Amino acid sequence: MSGLFITFEGIDGAGKSTHIDGLARAFHAAGRQVVLTREPGGTPLAEQLRSLALNTPMDPLTEALLMFAARRDHLAQVIEPALARGDVVLCDRFTDATFAYQGAGRGFDLAVLAQLERWVQQVDALPAGRLRQPHLTIWFDVPPAVAAQRLAGARAPDRFEAQPQAFFERVAAGYAQRARQDAGRFARIDADRSREAVWDDVLAAVRGKGYLA
Repeated sequence: MSGLFITFEGIDGAGKSTHIDGLARAFHAAGRQVVLTREPGGTPLAEQLRSLALNTPMDPLTEALLMFAARRDHLAQVIEPALARGDVVLCDRFTDATFAYQGAGRGFDLAVLAQLERWVQQVDALPAGRLRQPHLTIWFDVPPAVAAQRLAGARAPDRFEAQPQAFFERVAAGYAQRARQDAGRFARIDADRSREAVWDDVLAAVRGKGYLA
């Protein structure tokens, strides 16, 4: 079977984590091997870079470089080997998050991010000039005010979770822009509903691509 790469995106508090585990179980039940991972993170080195990015003050360029450095190691050590085996890779965030958070949220130069994307996501398994991108991105779209209510008091916030609502408004707009640019890859989920309704839409998005019966 061909490898399958699905990413889950959305602002903090959108409810991604609940459903990524459910989708992993659905693929397991269908007889597929599943790799469940996250960004930044997924390898020992990338997890160290995650800790720095989430907890250490730094300027936007340093932050962006850390995200892409972690991504390159993640691709080389986890994602590409899993896809070569024919596994399903379910990843909590990928490059869309960098454009949303560092680009739209921080206001960092999108052209620089696009250049980093081209450098980092060229992999041997793809023809020259093609980048590793998800086959499907499930975007959990929720009003930032609702997401903030869900996160309130849940845990001590990291550098991103502690940002004001205006930051998350910009991040949400950044996700919307990425979705417009690659509409065929994105499945927008209205995440401001019951868990059951959201899950039904997640399954429908995956089944609509023919990835689950």
